[in-house]
This record gives sequence, C-alpha cells and structure tokens, in this order.
Amino acid sequence: MPAPAPAPTAFLANAESRRELHYFTLYRLLEAALLCLTVFSPFGLLLEGAPPTPLPQLIAIAYLVAAVALFIRGRRGRIVVHAAIGISVDIIAAAMAIGVMPGLASGVAMMLLFNIGAAALLLPLAVGMAAATSAFAALLAQHLWHVLNEGSAGRSTAEILMFGVSYLAITSVTAIVGRQMRSSLALAAHRGSQAESLAEVNELIIRRMRTGVLLVDGDGEIRLANEAAILQVGNAGEGRRLLATAAPELAMRLQRWKRDGRLDANPLQLAKDLPEVLPRFARLLAEGDQVLVFLDDAELASRRAETLTLATLGRFSASLAHEIRNPLAAISYSTQLLEESRDIPESDRRLLQIIYQQTRRMNGIIENVLSLARRERAQPEHVDLVEFTRQFVDEFQRTQPLDDDTVTARVPADSMPCLVDHRQLQQAVTALVHNARIYGRMPGEPARIELHAHADPRGTPLLDVIDHGPGIPEAVAAQLFRPFFTTSGHGTGLGLYIARELCLANQASLDHVPIPGGGCCFRIRLASAHAITTG
Repeated sequence: MPAPAPAPTAFLANAESRRELHYFTLYRLLEAALLCLTVFSPFGLLLEGAPPTPLPQLIAIAYLVAAVALFIRGRRGRIVVHAAIGISVDIIAAAMAIGVMPGLASGVAMMLLFNIGAAALLLPLAVGMAAATSAFAALLAQHLWHVLNEGSAGRSTAEILMFGVSYLAITSVTAIVGRQMRSSLALAAHRGSQAESLAEVNELIIRRMRTGVLLVDGDGEIRLANEAAILQVGNAGEGRRLLATAAPELAMRLQRWKRDGRLDANPLQLAKDLPEVLPRFARLLAEGDQVLVFLDDAELASRRAETLTLATLGRFSASLAHEIRNPLAAISYSTQLLEESRDIPESDRRLLQIIYQQTRRMNGIIENVLSLARRERAQPEHVDLVEFTRQFVDEFQRTQPLDDDTVTARVPADSMPCLVDHRQLQQAVTALVHNARIYGRMPGEPARIELHAHADPRGTPLLDVIDHGPGIPEAVAAQLFRPFFTTSGHGTGLGLYIARELCLANQASLDHVPIPGGGCCFRIRLASAHAITTG
C-alpha cells in the first residue's frame, strides 16, 4: 500500500529547511577555504610566527574535501542526518585545528559559534544541545591538554567557559526561533492554501452561477464576465469591449441608473435568440466608477414568483376549505333528505343523485387540492384501467351537459391493472377532458374526445385523452404545464398544472404528445400493478 502523500505545508517546510541547509554548507565551504588560505599563504606565518607544518595543511585539505562533499550531498538525503554529520565534522575539524594551531584558537572557536547556531535550526533541541556540549567539551579538552603538557595554554579557563555558555545559549535561542519559524511557516502555508481554495471556490461559483455578472468600468468597458453573462451578452465577455457595442440597450439603462439611480424593472432581451433578462446594477466600491451588472434570467424570476403565488394560494385554499365545505355539507344533507321524501317524482330523483354525486366529487377535489398544497402522499390502490375508463366515460356522459360534444372510450378486451389513487386519477382525467372540450374543437364544430387505454411495448399502462381540434403550437406546448399559464381570458391556468402534480404524486407522468395532421393527445403513463411504490 503506498504511503500517503505529504501535506503541502510539509513540502514547504522541507523546502525551507533544505534552503537553510544549503546556506549552511556554503558557509562551511567558506570556513574551509579560509583555513586553507591561512595554512597555505603567508597569513599563517603572521598568525603563528612560524612556518606551517604539514599537519595543519593536511587538516585544512581534509576539511575542505569534507565541506565540498557535504555541499554536494546537501541537495538530497535527510536534512536532520545531514546537519548532524556536518556539525560533527565541524567540531572535529575545529578541535584539530586548535590543537595544531593554538594561535587560531579564538578565531576558530568564534567561527564554530555560527556552525552550532545554524545546526540548531535544523536539529531537534536535544541533538543541538548535545552538539553544543560536544563543542564545549572539545575546547575544554584542548585547553586541559595544553595546560598539562605545556604548563600554559595562552588562554584563560574563563574564556573557554564563556565559549561553552555561548554555544549552549545560541543553541537554545536558535532552536526556539527555528521552531517558531517553522510553526509560523506552516500556519502561513495552511492559511495560504485555504485562501487559494476559497478563491477557487468563489471563482467557480461566480463562473458557474446562472445569474450573469459583468464588471464595467467608468469608460463603459467590460472588464470581466462569467459564463452566464457571456451567453446572455453574446461574445462580449472575451477581451476588452464596450458595453454600448455588445448590448446598447443595457448600456443605456446603466447610464440612466448612474444618472438618476432609477432601475427599470422591465425584462430586456439582449439579442433575438437569447432569453429575456432582468438587469440589476451595484457599484463595486462606494466612491468608485466600476459597476457590477447582474443579469437575472427573467424566466427563473417568473418561476420564483409563481412558486410564491402557489404557496400563497395553498395557504388561502386551506383557510377557504372550511367555508366551502360547510355549504357542500348542507347541500349533500339536504339532497339526502329530499331523496327520502315521497313527494319527489322518480324523474327528479335522478337529478338528486347527480347533485349528491357532484357535491361528493367537489369535496374530493377540495381535499386533493389541500393535500397537493400540503404535499401529502397519494393512497395508491389496484385499479383496472380498462374498467376505470369505461366508468369514467359513462359517468361523464350522464352528469355533464355535453350538448353536441362526444366523449368515447377505446379500450382493449383484457383488463389492465395499475397502481393509482382512484380519486386523484379521476380528477386529473376530468381536468384533461374539460380542457379538451374548451380548446380541442375546430371552429363551429362540436368537440370529439376519445379516451384510449392501452399499454406500451414494455407493458406500462397508458391512458390517452385525445381530441380532434387544431392542435397546440410549439411555443404554447413548451409552457402547457406552467401554473397560471393560459391562452383563455377566462381560465386560471391551474388545470393542467394540478393534473400533472396529481400524476406525479402517484408515480405517474403526464405529457403532451403531438399528433401529426392536427389534434392533441395528453398521455398519462401509470405505474404498473407490479411496481414497487416508495412513497
């Protein structure tokens, strides 16, 4: 199983430490070069007072070779291991140089101070303190060696102690500074990564949002545009273009808004084949001349308004239901009392039955509208679509004044079981038949409506409500099921919408099927009796 990839902050911290190690190894090269310059040039004679011996030269060359090797190897490998090896080489080389060249002891000890501090930045505190202690022990051992063998080391013990304290102090300080620096670096990298992610998310949201957004400067040039704005304004989002050239009417509205602060609420069509938009304007800065132009899809705004209207209508229907049900209950009760009277002729009793049936149907319609507003579940049951179609046509013919209109049924001989709420299906089909009687007739001719029950090749039950009228234009067909859409001055535009919602509540679908040569068909695709309902 592959190891997980390091976090971006770990990569960044590693890169920073690698850079610090690079400068550390570069400084070691400078130290080794200075040591070689000292032992191989007249400067060594001035410092030591005697010609250099082969041993100091050998130590300087060895240190230079080790410094070059560490510099080359510093580009790869573990940073902590490399730093530990490097400071160990520095301490050994410094101790040997002080031992063979006592005159350079103070300078070498001082230069070693930087090596210890630099190593403490890269090493854990415990390892850094061990390196500082080792350097102090090396200096102290050299001092004691000279005191015991030569009687005098040329330096006081206090100086050695001060170097030791300095090594430990600089190790502590640089270790703390290094830890804080790495913590700050990791925090900065994390915050930077979060900022980049938020910027990408904001850019994606603005680019993909359905509302068009344009940034227009004081000279009327389009500076920025998201994808929706490019689609609505055409190709105006690419490059720097004048808004007056891309959308003259929009530019005029923007100028009027800048002049008097008034916003025209009328929809605007920016091009012949583009949808209408509702422009809104807002200054990017309070005192700036750059303006954000928001282009809202007028159709979406209309749908939101329709949703609010439907919600209001649902609340209104809930409060109105009680007032409607009271007279319906009175009519139903009075009808039942009249049926019990012996003074009613038999010819009128049929009318009483029709009144009673229609009051019950109206009460069911009210309940369905209320359940639709409350999004209540349908109560599906096994219904024979063939028998339902026959009964619906017979009842419709008996209860409705058809005049010269005809409503017929075309059904197969075999039964066709389906799962549907019987009352809701009857309400939906009633709305479709009433709609066909109004719009599905040729001028001056009666309406001829046919209910056709059949199945598709997969066995799905279908119920078609067919008329032989002029048909529905494509422009109107695209909006048939929108609430409040109607081509009649007397309609509410809710019949087809409620019919489709009732079908959807029963896991069915209602679609408009064009008929070549004229006529119209509304097809209800029902759930088979073997379907599994999920509510």
